[in-house]
Amino acid sequence: MSFLKRLRTGLRRTADTLVGRFDRLDDRSALGLGRGSGAPMTTVDTLEALEEILLEADLGVSATTRLVGAVRDRAGTMDLRTVVKEEMLRVLAAADPPVTPTEPPRVVLVVGVNGTGKTTTVGRLARLVTEAGEHPVICAADTFRAAAVEQLEVWARRVDADFVRARPGADPAAVVFDAISSSRARGRDVVLVDTAGRLHTRANLMGELEKIRRVASRAVKGAPHETLLVLDATVGQNGLSQARAFLEAAGVTGIVLTKLDGTAKGGIAVAITAEFGVPIRYLGVGEQLDDLLPFSPSDYVDALFEPSW
Repeated sequence: MSFLKRLRTGLRRTADTLVGRFDRLDDRSALGLGRGSGAPMTTVDTLEALEEILLEADLGVSATTRLVGAVRDRAGTMDLRTVVKEEMLRVLAAADPPVTPTEPPRVVLVVGVNGTGKTTTVGRLARLVTEAGEHPVICAADTFRAAAVEQLEVWARRVDADFVRARPGADPAAVVFDAISSSRARGRDVVLVDTAGRLHTRANLMGELEKIRRVASRAVKGAPHETLLVLDATVGQNGLSQARAFLEAAGVTGIVLTKLDGTAKGGIAVAITAEFGVPIRYLGVGEQLDDLLPFSPSDYVDALFEPSW
């Protein structure tokens, strides 16, 4: 299945709901006609209906306010759907690209609460790195959950990646230091660090992440070069509170949205970027090995408005 096909399949529930609601905004009845232009002119009722549609798709208050304002400001120039798509793209495309390290290895921390698919994401990232011709090291910095370590070891064998682990209960920061040192000695390109799942409300665990970041920065200049927060898309707006806490404590530079195929509220990607200015880096759109997709703003917006019927 092609990249675009997998993306559209993963976003099918969101797209079907979103497009169906837009279709019911029938342009000829809900919108007047712009004077002399032949283009739709937005009414108050239409703006209220649009606001409801966007909020129900989990775009959040910040993004919804921005999109509704864009429709109001550009009334009479083009159809409503085109304005919404263009403004969504502006929101998503404004985020910063990843940092390129001055020397290898590139260190990527993967953080998040339990149950978001964090460990699976690390394995899938290793697969993408390998397919790009780079050599990854997978670091099991979750030293308290044996199942996570075993799962990562399976992934490492599957993608032919180096694997660094420690005894149960070891200091996670020390494991990260060892993984980076090993990567440099072996000439590897990327260190992917799976950290322990933690509630964003637990100050001691969030402090542990800060220690990992400090140790990584001593091991290689500029590390961590990327800190990816894995969010479960099915939790909707609750993901914003998680993102806010991890941004403050862990210096998150990008988001991985998982389980998008299991929700009709895929607009959360727009909500996060509008609220925090943090880019979406990857989307999890299914259970298959290749269902972690690098994020493309234009493909994502197109998929949101591509129904399955």
